[in-house]
Amino acid sequence: MTWRLTSKEYEANKGENNKLKFHDLVKTGKPLGTLAFSNNIPIGWCSVSPRETYLGLEKSRLFKRIDRNPVWSVTCLFIRKDFRRDGLSSTLIKTACNNAFNQGAETIEAYPIIPKKDKMPDVFAWVGFVKAYKNAGFDVVSQPSETRLIMRLTKDKIKTNP
Repeated sequence: MTWRLTSKEYEANKGENNKLKFHDLVKTGKPLGTLAFSNNIPIGWCSVSPRETYLGLEKSRLFKRIDRNPVWSVTCLFIRKDFRRDGLSSTLIKTACNNAFNQGAETIEAYPIIPKKDKMPDVFAWVGFVKAYKNAGFDVVSQPSETRLIMRLTKDKIKTNP
């Protein structure tokens, strides 16, 4: 819920209340993202929704809109530890983007991190790494800071499912 609420709202609802708020969003049926499973066990998550549904993102100085094109945004990517470093991130990103394109997205934006060190603590990698997005077909459109990029993928660049 980090980007879906203002910072003040997120902090006020930290923990279980934010989980309940997200569960309420799930019940609405609005596009929220894609889960990855292995043997019926959830092992990954990619959050992708229309950018305007991410209130914190819309107010971000670092990730301000670069144009007026309607975009969907990937704001969170999680892979369970024992499934990491096996290419699942790129596969999950591709699947989540196909789902978003099938729900009306034309352009998808992501905000991956450029690690400053070879080994980065997992807690800081929740947006995903540049390599995973490049492998999923994204292109760099802006670099708002030393460690962050804005990348995009357009519907016409990849083949979507009917």
